[in-house]
Amino acid sequence: MSNAVLVDLVRCMGCRGCQVACKAWNDNTAEIGHCLGSYDNPPRFSSDTFTMVRFTEIEQGQDMHWVFNKIQCMHCLHPACVSVCTVGALEKTPEGPVIYHSEKCIGCRYCQYACPFGVPTFEWEEMLGLIRKCTFCADRQDEGMEPACVKACSTDALMLGDRETLITEARRRIAARPEKYVNHVYGEHEVGGTSWMYISPVHFDQLGFPTLGEEHPTHTSEAVLNSTPITVVAAVAALSGLYHLTKRRDENKAEEG
Repeated sequence: MSNAVLVDLVRCMGCRGCQVACKAWNDNTAEIGHCLGSYDNPPRFSSDTFTMVRFTEIEQGQDMHWVFNKIQCMHCLHPACVSVCTVGALEKTPEGPVIYHSEKCIGCRYCQYACPFGVPTFEWEEMLGLIRKCTFCADRQDEGMEPACVKACSTDALMLGDRETLITEARRRIAARPEKYVNHVYGEHEVGGTSWMYISPVHFDQLGFPTLGEEHPTHTSEAVLNSTPITVVAAVAALSGLYHLTKRRDENKAEEG
């Protein structure tokens, strides 16, 4: 069975318990990201932040209200990050998670460029940095446990289960309360489908979700991979030119001396 998560943004109250649980389980340090005009804390994914809750103030008529949405790796059914990785450091498992093998990673960052959700993050603070991202708590799921974020959610805004069952549940909730939800299950079809799916009281573009087609982004992977030989040749040519210029300069200095 391939696991997935349904995120009900009507139920999310922005407590950030999922963030705390994620950091605790992955032994990631806290980060201060609050700044004027932004309630994101931290404001972006990093090597120590695999998930976060965004706060969006929505105007409806004369009223204003908050919508909170948790974001993390979407664990796509056809992940672009996996398809561009030339060394097999990223893997889509039959159980649902897209996992990362750090021992294989060469730090090329192709996965960063390919991901339509901007998830993989490079360890810029490390001398030999690698990639960091949410793993859907594959280690916990292997032991029969829920992901840490799902376990910590006190309002049942996060529901783990079989993907098709969750789509049926999402459709049921939308049909039962059409005044509360927009008629869209985000992630059901986007980029060929994802293992994390959302239902929301407002349109997803209002919450900063990217507007994506249904075709999975193999074209992105092909573009990145096809450009690799050109990039390598250009880099070699540049380094070769630099070597010869340096050599000529040193020879001229020797002749002058």
